[in-house]
Amino acid sequence: MITVTGSLAFDHIMDFPGKFSDHIMPDKIHQINLSFLVNTLTKQKGGTAGNIAYNLGLLDTPVEIAGVVGADFLDYAKFLQDAGVDISGIQTIDNNLTSSAFIMTDKADNQITAFYPGAMEYADRLSLKDAKTDFAVISPNNPAAMIKLCQEAQQLKIPYMLDPGMQLPALSPGDLKDMLSGAEILIGNDYEISLLKEKLMLDDKGLLEQVKILITTLGEKGSIIQTQDQNLQIPAAKPNQVLDPTGAGDAYRAGFLAGFTKELDLQICGQMGGVASCYAIEKYGTTNHSFTVREFCERYKSNFEEELTLS
Repeated sequence: MITVTGSLAFDHIMDFPGKFSDHIMPDKIHQINLSFLVNTLTKQKGGTAGNIAYNLGLLDTPVEIAGVVGADFLDYAKFLQDAGVDISGIQTIDNNLTSSAFIMTDKADNQITAFYPGAMEYADRLSLKDAKTDFAVISPNNPAAMIKLCQEAQQLKIPYMLDPGMQLPALSPGDLKDMLSGAEILIGNDYEISLLKEKLMLDDKGLLEQVKILITTLGEKGSIIQTQDQNLQIPAAKPNQVLDPTGAGDAYRAGFLAGFTKELDLQICGQMGGVASCYAIEKYGTTNHSFTVREFCERYKSNFEEELTLS
């Protein structure tokens, strides 16, 4: 069983038909006052924990969520349950709203996001102490909750993937060092990993002295998976169309973990992550796609010309 912790949120996704860079004046960066006229707005189910768990459910990987939501979460809860996700670890905070993200994407796939935490403010109530889990994912959440969950995972000797993501600026170097020290896997996109190395004054070698596996996602360029003995360049899988990159990273994490928990080769795990991300890219929103395990394996073969068996 994988226990996924992190945000549960509603994503309000907007498309801006131009480029942000055409409207930002470098010499006025200290006094930005901008308004972007968007041409689409949709409300979607999202949040890092929900996105990762949903894709793990599609891959028939036993998964539960430990998260905090508001009273407006009922429909989303049923949606996750129908996908095969155990929602018994989700706590509802009455008189609060579920977290909300407001995500604007320009035509170059650059994004600007505002995030309202809502019920996530109470995420420090969460605990792994009663979880019957083999592996945990600690993804962006209330920073205090992330710190606490890492400490508990270390105390309980639960292997975990650390995915600090958007909370990197809110976590101190000392907290990040403590969180890293017990992690099995560290994952982030190239910007996030660069920021982490800068904050901790470490290079790749230094990070790999703290964690067993370092994964850097590179969008359309694939990903890099590093250990002390390997440096794997993982090619990207090919989406049928590119509609919305939101949620692709979370899908990658699920695809990787579905293979990792089955003890598959890291190259295969990374390629599974790439295939999973394609499904998210091809739909607006983060969880509007669907696939069967058989369809997933067929798509894996069409991309990488090798059989994949998931049983």
